Amino acid sequence: MSSATVTAAAPRPVLVIHGGAGVISRDLTPERRRLVEADLRAALDAGYGVLKAGGSSLDAVSRAVVVLEDSPWFNAGRGAVFNHDGRNELDAAIMDGSTRRAGSVAGVHRVKNPVLLARAVMERSPHVMLVGDGAEAFAQTVGVTLVDPSYFRTEERWQQLQQALQAEVAKQEAALPPAFRHGTVGAVALDAQGRLAAATSTGGMTNKRWGRIGDAPVIGAGTYADARCAVSATGWGEFYIRTVAARSICARVAWKKESVAAAAQAVVMDDVPALGGDGGVIALDAHGNFAMPFNTEGMFRGWIDRDGKAHVAMLKGE
Repeated sequence: MSSATVTAAAPRPVLVIHGGAGVISRDLTPERRRLVEADLRAALDAGYGVLKAGGSSLDAVSRAVVVLEDSPWFNAGRGAVFNHDGRNELDAAIMDGSTRRAGSVAGVHRVKNPVLLARAVMERSPHVMLVGDGAEAFAQTVGVTLVDPSYFRTEERWQQLQQALQAEVAKQEAALPPAFRHGTVGAVALDAQGRLAAATSTGGMTNKRWGRIGDAPVIGAGTYADARCAVSATGWGEFYIRTVAARSICARVAWKKESVAAAAQAVVMDDVPALGGDGGVIALDAHGNFAMPFNTEGMFRGWIDRDGKAHVAMLKGE
């Protein structure tokens, strides 16, 4: 009697990225749209290049997020918003779904690419989260690039802070557009070995105070990956922390056997708004299925799915 071994086909790599929720159509001029799209496509090219060469999902999300951190058009790294004191405070996290190792940093001021420091925390320290001066001291020991804080200053972000400060004095903070409390970049990826990973980076909220930290560096809130699901979130961080949004999506996939689209929809469109929050996520499962729900006017997003083609969208309906 003969026997045969059936080998499952290797998964086709998938990469999904976001550049933040809260996009407002009136601010998206043709020129700005062109510049944003160029950097989204550059991030897709960088991350997918890793996957196409047989590299890991972890390397892919790192590469993609670095490109977005280096762009002035997103609230992360180079384009980060200012806090109340006129400083940039940066947060980031990364998670390897195959091992559930994770690393994150928060409240750093001089780290050029916070996602790389988050990865160093995961791979080269016994810890998961480092903050502030301690995180920057660790960065020096592992060779992560530090820059003068002036590197992060853009005139657009400075003027946004002035507008927020004026609104605060006039007690009109509620009238500020969603972009003032949103803005994050992130990536999720599935590699040819079937491994998932997620990474997120942000400058937080314009005019934030007292060392405020949002959801991006909080494992399970703004960033999460396991063997079945990977999520990176963007939105009003306090509500993503309170709903443990990223982990909640993956838990629904694992325990309730929901599709990644149904799970993401439930958390973003029901759980978060029920508490008063808004925003969006990118979520990807181990079969290459993904979802990008958001409840704001727009969300910068891009993806290269199993067809190998790059797609970019910004507003609802795109």
